[in-house]
Amino acid sequence: MKVLIVLTSHDQLGDTGHKTGFWLEELAAPYYAFKDAGAEIVLASPKGGQPPLDPKSNEPAFQTELTHRFEADAATKAQLAATVRLDSVNAADFDTVFYPGGHGPLWDLANDTHSIALIEAFVASGKPVGLVCHAPGVLRQVKAPDGTPLVAGKQVTGFANTEEDAVGLTNVVPFLVEDMLKELGGDYSKGPDWGSYVLRDGLLVTGQNPGSSAEAAAVLIQAVAKA
Repeated sequence: MKVLIVLTSHDQLGDTGHKTGFWLEELAAPYYAFKDAGAEIVLASPKGGQPPLDPKSNEPAFQTELTHRFEADAATKAQLAATVRLDSVNAADFDTVFYPGGHGPLWDLANDTHSIALIEAFVASGKPVGLVCHAPGVLRQVKAPDGTPLVAGKQVTGFANTEEDAVGLTNVVPFLVEDMLKELGGDYSKGPDWGSYVLRDGLLVTGQNPGSSAEAAAVLIQAVAKA
């Protein structure tokens, strides 16, 4: 199994003056789920090189056994520092693609033409796509093969409005993931705030929040096996 993980290159949290990026747990948990399953993993980002880490995600309150494993893994950190440019990857070379969240993707990947085309290519080839937390926001402009929004009529989840409100960023983000998925015709549902909640509808696997990262990766691995 060959897995592409796509990370954000965006590091500014709107005009707040605060930093953002990808959320560490949302990379670490899936990364080791794939690695421990024997997968070959390629990391990519729009700009290539070191993607920005949301500094809040590495605060003690948000650290986990898997984030500690990641921080202690020199080879993996070296791989992260040298992500390939997103415009250099081809869906034909991979079995699946996974998008970790963090707020960063709402600014860059949601509007990135290479990302949009990449997801459309995976789906057109019958390959599953996984996204967690804010990352379902990158589906905003992605179309199904028939030209309709990819999420239309599909069971989907993503970072809930109540969760965004809890972190005080409702009026900072460019759009709310839950609202966007509903507006595009997605059959949005959620579990309890911060608990693991994952949905699979055909080739699309979505997880609600950071706590859903490990389960989303496990479901995606199962989807690849059945694809």
